[in-house]
Amino acid sequence: MAGAIDPHSFSDSLVILGAAGLVIPGFARFRISPVIGFILVGLAVGPAGLGALVGQYPWLYHVTISNRAAIEPFAELGVILLLFSIGLELSFKRLWTMRAQVFGVGAAELLCSGALIALGLYALGQPTAGAVGLGLALALSSTAVVLPMVGTQSAVGKAAFSMLLFEDLALVPIIFMLGALAPSVAASPDGAWGEMMSTLMRGGITIAIMLVLGRLFLPHIFSQAARTKSPEVFLAASLLVVIVSSLATSIAGLSPIVGALLAGLMIAETDYHGEVEVITAPFKGLALGVFLITVGMSLDIRVILANWPSLVLAVAGVVLAKTLVTAALLYFSGARKGVALEVGVLMSSPSETTLIVLSTAAAAQLILPSTAAFWQIVTAIGLTITPLLARIGHDVARRLEMALGEELPEASEEHAEAAAVVIGFGRVGRMVCDLLKTHKQRFIVVESDPDVVAEARRAGYPILFGDVARVEMLDKLRLGHARALILTMDDPVLSVRLTRRVRGWVPDLPIIARARDTSHAAQLYKAGASDAVPETLESSLQLAETALVDLGVAMGPVIASIHQMREDLRVDIKDAAQMATVPKLRRLRPDEVS
Repeated sequence: MAGAIDPHSFSDSLVILGAAGLVIPGFARFRISPVIGFILVGLAVGPAGLGALVGQYPWLYHVTISNRAAIEPFAELGVILLLFSIGLELSFKRLWTMRAQVFGVGAAELLCSGALIALGLYALGQPTAGAVGLGLALALSSTAVVLPMVGTQSAVGKAAFSMLLFEDLALVPIIFMLGALAPSVAASPDGAWGEMMSTLMRGGITIAIMLVLGRLFLPHIFSQAARTKSPEVFLAASLLVVIVSSLATSIAGLSPIVGALLAGLMIAETDYHGEVEVITAPFKGLALGVFLITVGMSLDIRVILANWPSLVLAVAGVVLAKTLVTAALLYFSGARKGVALEVGVLMSSPSETTLIVLSTAAAAQLILPSTAAFWQIVTAIGLTITPLLARIGHDVARRLEMALGEELPEASEEHAEAAAVVIGFGRVGRMVCDLLKTHKQRFIVVESDPDVVAEARRAGYPILFGDVARVEMLDKLRLGHARALILTMDDPVLSVRLTRRVRGWVPDLPIIARARDTSHAAQLYKAGASDAVPETLESSLQLAETALVDLGVAMGPVIASIHQMREDLRVDIKDAAQMATVPKLRRLRPDEVS
């Protein structure tokens, strides 16, 4: 049959999805980091693990990865999506404020760590050029492993990110410098240095063009995608921007991860960055898992067992050197002792980009292939133990700060002061926000209509584009840190569902909801709302009061009948919601709901 599916082509996908859906939850049950889990899966199912037994047991072909090269593009995509998500958390303003840390502490950390490691290797007999190449390679730290563990908002995360960002930017110059040190061009290095300057110039022009085009076209692209109300279209637009940006910087001679970071930064300046981050998160996690599996596949237990003393010394030497340099630089730049120590230990392992630099140094004949293979194993071991080092660094830093009487690292500045979260920015939501602003109450609005978001942004309201029907978007709002949740959208089903879901997560959060009528108010109270305000109730009663007075009915009987009708409606809501007490229609404590 034409187009028949070959089941053998799905074996690698089976292993990857099996690791993500079955093996990793098993590791999580025993509180083992997913990073270690994916690497151990790669070790087990790779060519040096069960893959080596396929010749004796052919059925193992279906549960092993026989062709590492076939999944490497997906691993590269994982790193690209990670850098893209990091860019989404930033902005050009925040990046500018970090320039001293990035180009000051970040540059010093890379150069000093590389120099210290190079001196140690030179003392052990490595030639000068080879020691420099190995020193720079091993001085790099893993963006893909470190940042998912600490983020970019905490004191530790900010310090780590500033150094990792410089390392990612310095990768291309390092590769060109190693090429210039190659014996084949050592006699006339001007050509290599000239090529590097030419590449950097092309890269700078490419980045400038991307920034201009992104500023002009990205808001319109995502606005049109948002109007379709289709997550698939939004996802396609997001991935298109990432891939085009990565290809553009690759063609210019820079690393594709620079393009991915730039794409995230450009989208972060639009109103749609929250929705983009939510919708691309699952793909980033899975692709990053594929990358970690490829790291595990580079390990060979037999080689490790045969050379374990030298491997242990090599790993310990790199970790110690980088910890000392990083912690000292951070401490002398003003960081607290505990933060400096924790970041130093966290950044002490080599990186996935170390493997790239090692391959470049070997191709330039600066180091022997056997030397490159040895340090590749050291790098893979270092990546594997990074979560353990992070745990050790965190615990030691905490004890150190407690002993010194210092405060622990502060939480994210973004959430230092709690705010009210308003869902919906129609006529009701806008009036609520205006009153909150009048009384100087902090708030953030979430709206799913791109035109409304754009108009509100121009008017100066703090508003995000997002679809709160998705659980991931609710997670990003950090409702556990909010002062109140105010539901103003005209969607009875969604408001009840959100109320029930949020009440299950945050039992003490005040939830004030707009109700369409008394029946809807009863449903909201039953779902866990603190207050439900029927939009038709007061307007109808006021309209009836005015009409009766104008018709000549005395004010006293009119007010009495209005009060009686309100009391009847309160009783109806109490019965429908199965509440312990009658709601006040203006304020109800959570403990009044049975």
